[in-house]
Amino acid sequence: MSIADAERAALIDLLEELGPDAPTLCAGWQTRDLAAHLIVRERRLDAAPGVLLKPLAGLTDRAMRQYATMPWPKVVGLLREGPPRWSPFSIGAVSARVNLGEFFVHHEDVRRGRSGWQPREPHAHRDAALFKLLRTGGRVLYRNSPVGIVARRPDGTEHTARAARPGQRSVVIIGEPGELVLHAFGRDAVRVEFEGDPADVRALAATRRGI
Repeated sequence: MSIADAERAALIDLLEELGPDAPTLCAGWQTRDLAAHLIVRERRLDAAPGVLLKPLAGLTDRAMRQYATMPWPKVVGLLREGPPRWSPFSIGAVSARVNLGEFFVHHEDVRRGRSGWQPREPHAHRDAALFKLLRTGGRVLYRNSPVGIVARRPDGTEHTARAARPGQRSVVIIGEPGELVLHAFGRDAVRVEFEGDPADVRALAATRRGI
């Protein structure tokens, strides 16, 4: 089982446990909304692009409402069934490549949606995959940053994301790979530390991060 598949399975188990009305880190979304988003992504290729493309946002919202209002066991069941055969997400190589960030981040959106959360313990295989994800996607995720980004693991391993404005200074973000990935995807409920000029750190904090 890939790390992406493991995160997906763990997320579905947690959704089933918590029910449809639990909070998440996604603004305005309860667990029913997050689950509906995942189903639309896998099963409604006509509607899924509306997450990123504003002209299609209405279609996405209608499709999400259709699933969000279903009985919760049906919603969880659709997620457990996985993507249909005609969906590109049913292809193992595609899933492993594009689903890691999706399911890791949304798993943590649910885990950290309530008070009292704690980061998960380090996991060598998962952490290596997440740091690789940051290496390949960091420039996109921090594309709006007015400063350069250096992501540093506690062991000293680094990845540098080029500044959106060449020539600007950099901020160092220190944390475990999962925390760094969550920050890059725009989450603030993370355990990271920052090194850099305070004005640069404030500029980064005000920047939209993620897809």
